Amino acid sequence: MSGVLPQSAPGPDHPLILKKSRHRPSICRDQLQTNPGVAQYSSMEITFTKLHGNGNDFILIDEMNDPVIPDEMKGTFAALYCDRRFGIGGDGVLFISPSTSADVKMRLFQPDESEAEMCGNGIRCLAKYAHDAGHATDSCTVETLAGVMPVEMGYDDEGEFWATIEMVDPGFERSVVPATGKGEYHEEINGFTVHAANTGVPHAVVFVDDLETVEIMAVAPAIRHHPSFPRGANVNFVQRNGENSLRIRTFERGIEGETESCGTGATASAAVAHHLGFVGPEVRVETHGGPLVIRCGEKTTMTGPAATVFSGVIED
Repeated sequence: MSGVLPQSAPGPDHPLILKKSRHRPSICRDQLQTNPGVAQYSSMEITFTKLHGNGNDFILIDEMNDPVIPDEMKGTFAALYCDRRFGIGGDGVLFISPSTSADVKMRLFQPDESEAEMCGNGIRCLAKYAHDAGHATDSCTVETLAGVMPVEMGYDDEGEFWATIEMVDPGFERSVVPATGKGEYHEEINGFTVHAANTGVPHAVVFVDDLETVEIMAVAPAIRHHPSFPRGANVNFVQRNGENSLRIRTFERGIEGETESCGTGATASAAVAHHLGFVGPEVRVETHGGPLVIRCGEKTTMTGPAATVFSGVIED
């Protein structure tokens, strides 16, 4: 389902065409066509869909029938087309493809060309695309590098798409985060008390009194790159917002900046807060892009929306 384009843009019968810019290199057609694992094209046109989950936005490439971008070029493709000035713009590129262990497989490449283990908002976006394209029903499973995630999804009475993801069980031990040392992670870093959990990817969690006064771009990198995190960590600043409610801001590795929302970050923040006794098992987490509901317990779940922004074609 395509979103509404600005009035000045081509209508739904004329897909948005993004031609290569002299400022940016292109994914070279002959590189794609000579790759034995890639479908051959008479003209190099790459169809994409732009989606977001609470403002965390992604470019999605459908590889359910054939590979579109060679594996060795997926990181480069993400770096080029996530650029918000010379590309499509996005926090990452999602690739949906067949899976041998689930209904569909998700891979996520970030603007720094790295591949992320998984992404909570990304899974919701991929689930919406899979549902709308007929690749999945109201219940499906998604293979990620962090494991297979069950998803329940559908549209509410107002036509908004919602999905509930059964997340990775939060890991608090340093060996799971991963972090150096033994036991659970509690460290003082530059005046902040830092906790940590793995919810598919490593997250640092910092509780603060006033979220809006945190100069996130100034203070988060020291935590994100702290030597106690051998693979780095996403950094969440969390303010308690009444009973069973949190507000968070997240600095994401791979993007190296603050995002509108982070699903695994919301899950990690709620899990740590619940683990420390600050909140009950059901937590409303407010992000800049909107709320998520996290349920902690025997199973950890995340519920939130996803939306299609537009579809288009990259003409290379």
